[in-house]
Amino acid sequence: MTTGSGSVSASAMLEALQAEGPFPDHASKLMLFGRLVGSWDIEGRFFDRDGHVTKQETGEWHFGWVLEGRVIQDVSITPSRDAREPGQPSKEYGTTIRAYDPKIDGWRVTFVAPISGATVNLIAREHDDEIWLEGRGPDNSLCRWTFSEMTDRRVRWQGFASADEGLTWVREEEILLHRRV
Repeated sequence: MTTGSGSVSASAMLEALQAEGPFPDHASKLMLFGRLVGSWDIEGRFFDRDGHVTKQETGEWHFGWVLEGRVIQDVSITPSRDAREPGQPSKEYGTTIRAYDPKIDGWRVTFVAPISGATVNLIAREHDDEIWLEGRGPDNSLCRWTFSEMTDRRVRWQGFASADEGLTWVREEEILLHRRV
């Protein structure tokens, strides 16, 4: 990769990015998302406004510590790289950056999906036994993404949207994560 001031190898960039674990100053708070660190196979379902499944996909989702363990970054890919034919492009390839902010006792989260052109900024907090991420979607409607039913082996993620400023919510997507062995 060439930059304006020289070149940098992909391995040097990844080495500078990755971290072995959570930053010590906020380690307990960082474990809200830290328990997701690792690799997961995913099964996704998309829904219409009436709750009927319109599409199903499989893929992979990888979470890791970055930036001295201050941040958790993920990459989600559908279909899985090993399930594609040679040369077949991704349907979705996205990344999320999650940074704990002690000033708000919450997480600042940014999701970027370059294939669909979506960028979403959210605030995440623990809500009972779930993680709720709330913000506005690309169409400016309210969105709520949740991680629930979290175990060491399985997690349920759901994406909801509200077109009426939170009076009603419609589930648009559900992803079941299964930890790779």
